[in-house]
Amino acid sequence: KGKCPEDGWDESTIELFLHELAIMDSNNFLGNCGVGEREGRVASGLVARRHYRLIHGIGRSGDISAVQPKAAGSSLLNKLTNSVVLDIIKLAGVRTVTNCFVVPMATGMSLTLCFLTLRHKRPKAKYIIWPRIDQKSCFKSMITAGFEPVVIENVLEGDELRTDIEAVEAKIKALGAENILCVHSTTSCFAPRVPDRLEELAVICANYDIPHIVNNAYGVQSSKCMHLIQQGARAGRIDAFVQSLDKNFMVPVGGAIIAGFNESFIQEISKMYPGKASASPSLDVLITLLSLGASGYKQLLKERKEMFSYLSSELKKLADNHNERLLDTPHNPISLAMSLRNLDENNDAAVTQLGSMLFTRQVSGARVVPCGSVQTVNNYTFKGFMSHANNYPCAYLNAASAIGIKKQDVDVFLKRLDKCLKTSRKESKKEKSVNEISNSNTGAEQLED
Repeated sequence: KGKCPEDGWDESTIELFLHELAIMDSNNFLGNCGVGEREGRVASGLVARRHYRLIHGIGRSGDISAVQPKAAGSSLLNKLTNSVVLDIIKLAGVRTVTNCFVVPMATGMSLTLCFLTLRHKRPKAKYIIWPRIDQKSCFKSMITAGFEPVVIENVLEGDELRTDIEAVEAKIKALGAENILCVHSTTSCFAPRVPDRLEELAVICANYDIPHIVNNAYGVQSSKCMHLIQQGARAGRIDAFVQSLDKNFMVPVGGAIIAGFNESFIQEISKMYPGKASASPSLDVLITLLSLGASGYKQLLKERKEMFSYLSSELKKLADNHNERLLDTPHNPISLAMSLRNLDENNDAAVTQLGSMLFTRQVSGARVVPCGSVQTVNNYTFKGFMSHANNYPCAYLNAASAIGIKKQDVDVFLKRLDKCLKTSRKESKKEKSVNEISNSNTGAEQLED
């Protein structure tokens, strides 16, 4: 049926299935005689075993989703993977999605592929409307495709940074709809930024007949992000949404899923991919989903949501103990932010030092964001880079509850963060007292003079 099995398979069953697929490929035929330049020859047995002898990759030179006559097994693997992934996207909340395919590139390059496909539909367009999110790959995806990003600054509502819908519409009117390739919005993001107002953006795109591409990098694991995409497609226009394989399905980096509601447009994107492609990302995600089954994946989504509530409540307690606060970002379902106002006020370098202290204590993924950092990306200068705004009111620390996180991860993180904050506070007090003594000595010397 091309759907994810309800209950996961054991490893020996999965391996038997993969071997059955592999013997359908011509390079594994006993009497095969290859005289071409690409015959699935592999010098190392270790490499062959690593790929289950599925060597031919996926697609043909003109279409990444096409069937290869001499690689029936690899082609079947590709078709099945896309079908199973489509089933999971529907299960995760986007019920009306019609088509998707796995592409062996991470999210940024997959977004670039979407923009390049739109170029042929809108040859006059040179701009992409982009509500600001301080993440380099999604910004560079537009530059690499040869377009000019039009950055729309976010609006501060309480602690949250939200989409400025009025500014988006005003910019469309100022530039002219025919000159705009698309609106490039975002769901999953670091707090205090929250997912874009997808429904309102989708309605604007429908009204002005402008394509809409959504960066849903790690949004599949969030029912809220998926609901936003579903609502956007129902109320207005969403042409494609792109999500990472590693962030949502716990596989190695290197793959993404491009999905959408118009089957022919998604096929156009797959035909835009030049040449054949690696089967590794498809193989990894198929093995993972067959192992988990639909029930296993649903359980992971449930556990992630529970861990988000736990992380939120425990981080709030820790923040209160250190006279800081958990920023109020109810519209962000994955990422949390804790203020570092006291640390920042006592010592300029203390905030970035906290980040390095956590890293050396083997805490990965926590982001420490100081105030006022400036960064230039492809000749565009961002003030307050990493905070998604020119002047966010305070420095802060990010932590996320992503798929696969365990209670032990949260507990160990909070314990180490608590120690680091205590150490930072002691050092800040020492430095402050040294500076006060130094200043008083200088004052005394001036009086003597």
